[in-house]
Amino acid sequence: MRFLFILFVIFHSMYAVTIKDISNIVGIRENQLIGYGLVVGLAGTGDKSQFTMQSLQNLLRNSYIKIPASSIKSKNIAAVMVTAELPPFARQGDKIKVKISAIGDAKSIDHGELLLTQLKAVDGQVYALAQGTIIADTKNTTTGFIYDGATIENEVDYSLKNEDSIRLSLIKNDAKQAYQVEKKINEFFGKPLAMATDTRTVEVKKPRDISIVKFISDVQSIQLNSEFKRKIIIDINRESIIAGEDIPIGPVTIARDTFTIKIRKPDVEFDSLEGAKDLGDGLKLKNPPVAVNIDNTLMSTSKQPTVSDLVRAMRVMKLPMKEIIDTLKMIKELGAIDVELELRG
Repeated sequence: MRFLFILFVIFHSMYAVTIKDISNIVGIRENQLIGYGLVVGLAGTGDKSQFTMQSLQNLLRNSYIKIPASSIKSKNIAAVMVTAELPPFARQGDKIKVKISAIGDAKSIDHGELLLTQLKAVDGQVYALAQGTIIADTKNTTTGFIYDGATIENEVDYSLKNEDSIRLSLIKNDAKQAYQVEKKINEFFGKPLAMATDTRTVEVKKPRDISIVKFISDVQSIQLNSEFKRKIIIDINRESIIAGEDIPIGPVTIARDTFTIKIRKPDVEFDSLEGAKDLGDGLKLKNPPVAVNIDNTLMSTSKQPTVSDLVRAMRVMKLPMKEIIDTLKMIKELGAIDVELELRG
């Protein structure tokens, strides 16, 4: 079936890059967690490796059940490594996603049950506990995810409350960018608060009359010159796209074998899409009467469309990830998005 995909938009003022788009705040970052666990309940797709049997023996021993590892013949279990990312300022009780990967010769861990697993950081401390039912990757059933599969138990000891300055780390090592950031911050506050200490680092002092959170918000929202380009990262092997939520797309038309995308000014008012499915963030989807062999899907947004809007809409249309990636490349080549595309293979 050939899809006709139309994104109706109302264009507003030109988009400007902000300091938040091209920098990170030193100290505010994610931390990697890792743990070793067991998956049970597999329908004969587990492994019989020695370390898996030894792990099960140790688990049973903790339950006061003694049994030699050599007598365990089940293929309904699998040894796995569990990884996760601890977000900055994560609090006790928060839920995070975990990734599970088999380390033995298991054929599949789909719908297996991950037993309670400790997740540690590089300091050896336990920061989260993971457990739950695994949803395997459709292309590699020896890896999978548990969404909200881990609960934060310990917090990283880091607070902004008493900070009187912040340190910006620019994503790109560029002396001109560092100088521009310093200049824009000082112009915004009307005093010399920022100083570039090298080609990637800018130190910024906090005024006494505002809170640290308000200060960070003001600094990150400062607009920069158009020469600062944002980045979209496309991982070819993983078929994943990493992009900010507010990268705008200009008018463009792309006709492909399986679908057509048109981004232009609207022929209908946004509020007139009665009965449309609301996708959130001002985005609506509607399927009016169609001609033969054409699925005419109307997409409307009350603001300038972004890359995240387009990708989300294409996922709703159930288009393959390869088609989405190729489409972004075409939009970039046509000049409808002003970004740097980074391809990872």
